[in-house]
Amino acid sequence: MPKYTLTVYEKDGSKILEESFEAANDDEGKALGAKRLKEENYENHTNRLTSDSGQLILFHR
Repeated sequence: MPKYTLTVYEKDGSKILEESFEAANDDEGKALGAKRLKEENYENHTNRLTSDSGQLILFHR
C-alpha cells in the first residue's frame, strides 16, 4: 500500500504539520489528505501531499 506525506506550512515557511498515512491509491490518498486539512482548518494554508514515489498529489499555495 502506498505511503503519503501531508505537510502544511505557515506563511513564514515554518512547518506546522507533517504526517504520513497509507492509502490504496492516489485518489484515496488525496481524499484522506483533504479530509485531514479540513479537520484541522488548514485548507487555506500552504500545503502539499506527496506519495512515497515522490509524486505531488495535492498542492495549495
